[in-house]
Amino acid sequence: MYFDDLEIGMAVEISAAVIKKEKMIDFARDYDNIPLHTDEEYAKTTPFGKLIAPGVMSFMSVWAKYLEVDFFGNELLAGKSTKIEWLKPVFADDVLIGKAIITKLEKRNSKNGLVEIRIDAYNQNGELVLTDVTEAIVKCKNQVVNYEKDLRDINA
Repeated sequence: MYFDDLEIGMAVEISAAVIKKEKMIDFARDYDNIPLHTDEEYAKTTPFGKLIAPGVMSFMSVWAKYLEVDFFGNELLAGKSTKIEWLKPVFADDVLIGKAIITKLEKRNSKNGLVEIRIDAYNQNGELVLTDVTEAIVKCKNQVVNYEKDLRDINA
C-alpha cells in the first residue's frame, strides 16, 4: 500500500505466534545467553519461577506474524526505527497475538512518507506483554507516476 493510501487508525490483527521452548532456548543461547533464558534450575530461583523468553525473540515472533499481513508490501522502502517495551514475561508455550495500528503519518517529500505503527502483543490470558513502535519509510504514488513519466521521456 502506498503512503497516500494509508490512514491513521488503520489496523490489522496479527495471528498467533507460539513460543516453543526449544526455539526459545536455542535463540537465547545464540543471542541472549543468560541463565534466566537458558538454565532451568537457575530460573526456578528467580521471581519468574521458570525460564522466560528473550524479549527480542518474543518481539520477532510477533513481527514475523505481522509481516504476513504487512500494510506496505512492495511500497516499503526502509525501516527507520523501532522501540520495544517489554511489560510482562513471556514463557515457553505462551501464545502471543497482536494488533498493528497506524498511529502517525508524515509526508517527507513527493517520493515518500514516514509511517508509525504501534504493535500491541498479548498472551493467551489477554495480558499485554509487549508494545512496539516502528517507523517505516513508504513510497508515495507520485514516485511511481514520476518514474513512469521519466521512462516515457527517455523513450521519446
